[in-house]
Amino acid sequence: MSIYKEYVKETVDENGSLVDIEINYPDNFNFGYDCLDVIASRTPDKRALVWCNTENEEHIFSFEDIRRESNKVANVFLSSGVKKGDKVMVVLKKHYEYWFVAMALCKIGAVMIPVTHMLTENDFRYRFSCAELKGIVATPDEDVTDNVEKALAGASFSPILWTVQRTKGSWRNLSEEKEAQSDKLERINTSVTDPMLLYFTSGTTGYPKGVIHDHSYPFAHIVTAKYWQGAYDGGLHFTVAETGWAKASWGKLYGQWFVGSAVMAFDFDNFDPKQLVTIINRYGVTSFCAPPTIYRYLMRKGTPDMPSLKHASTAGEFLSPDIFNKFTERTGLVLHEGYGQTETALIAANFVGQKAVDGSMGRPSPLYSVKLVQQDGSDTPQGEIGEIVLVPKNGKKPLGVFTGYLDNDELYRNVWRGGVYHTGDSAWQDENGALWFHGRFDDIIKSGGFRIGPYEIENVLIEHPSVFECSVVGIPDPARGQAIKAFIVPAKGIVPSKALDKEIKDYCNSRLAEYKWIRTIEFVEEMPKTISGKIRKAELRKKG
Repeated sequence: MSIYKEYVKETVDENGSLVDIEINYPDNFNFGYDCLDVIASRTPDKRALVWCNTENEEHIFSFEDIRRESNKVANVFLSSGVKKGDKVMVVLKKHYEYWFVAMALCKIGAVMIPVTHMLTENDFRYRFSCAELKGIVATPDEDVTDNVEKALAGASFSPILWTVQRTKGSWRNLSEEKEAQSDKLERINTSVTDPMLLYFTSGTTGYPKGVIHDHSYPFAHIVTAKYWQGAYDGGLHFTVAETGWAKASWGKLYGQWFVGSAVMAFDFDNFDPKQLVTIINRYGVTSFCAPPTIYRYLMRKGTPDMPSLKHASTAGEFLSPDIFNKFTERTGLVLHEGYGQTETALIAANFVGQKAVDGSMGRPSPLYSVKLVQQDGSDTPQGEIGEIVLVPKNGKKPLGVFTGYLDNDELYRNVWRGGVYHTGDSAWQDENGALWFHGRFDDIIKSGGFRIGPYEIENVLIEHPSVFECSVVGIPDPARGQAIKAFIVPAKGIVPSKALDKEIKDYCNSRLAEYKWIRTIEFVEEMPKTISGKIRKAELRKKG
């Protein structure tokens, strides 16, 4: 029996779709001790992590392996002075040491701050200015340690610096140090309300914000793993994500282990669709989750058979209907889209047992009470656009929703104004209860008295064969207030021209209501993006 059943009461319909869920847990719950270690004690040889890299190195870790190694790492930290409540930054790409470190910090009660290895010196410096760190565990690859050292110059604190696998400069080697430590660890008492994780958002609309989650956070991802990603006891789940982003918590650890699924990790730097499919087939991946960009590349390269795959899901950006349909035709699997934020767990999705609807975020998760509201707080009529908010049940903070912004109580109070959590995202709901994403409230274009979401225009734009990537913003216009401008990265081999400009406008505008017509197009070589790959619309608006 999957260990999550000891905490969860779930109700499903005749199709296996989740109808209701109730989660109860003790005040001292700690995922490291109460999930990982318990599974290891009951089924020590059960597969937990399947890891490989592009150099054909392979490691398959059991739950007992992870328990043992995480205890050793925890003892390194403890002997070095890292204690409950201390903050430790983790920059480990997709190295298998991430799972050891994550569980070690969880058991100690320290706060893990995962970040991407793609951070620049200035990116690190900004984060160091926000959070005083006790330690940093980083990959020895590329310029990561150099960037960290430069960013620490002049900092008010001096964290302990560790690398893994190999020694780098004056940094301590965690992989070597753990081998001198005991694999026994006496339980350290933590509270379920203690901070466990701190993620920095991608900074799409401003500086990245520090988002804090407590020890109850893993429970919210039971729904994520089982009912959206299709992970199951004895299966092998593969989410394509670097460990520096919240998507790793969604798909590479908590929910999957709760339901008894092993996690697949492929440590690569440059994406190769053929290589990815080879990994899926070699190890028998049963469920797969990736952003639409990955599926887009897979389809363009002509996806070969993936016979072990039983379920596929996606989130994070628009998935064009042609990719949705081609994937289904090629594999027989329907893509299940979902929606959530760094601040939350999965808010809505095309869930297991439900008919997946192309382009829809799906139905609200039974874990949450989801509403669409107007700016005055009133309910939004069906079919009209409103902001997505979460309403507490029984006056309690919804499970999986963050507990605060780092050193910014005012912003936290603002997103909780009126007693509900404001996502800042807008959507509309159809007669079947499915939600359809409209755009960030910050990105809404107001033209000629109409409120227009860029998402719906981008959906049409991306279908033109000459468009590889696009983004739509509003620019100042004396007659309309704002006019709609499209920034376009042409497809490979396509040369921008006035004729192409007109062709794309005609193509899109013939499919859009007149008030949504694209007035201006600018062809660009690449989009300004956050380090997580999200397009910075704020920068595009500045270009005008």
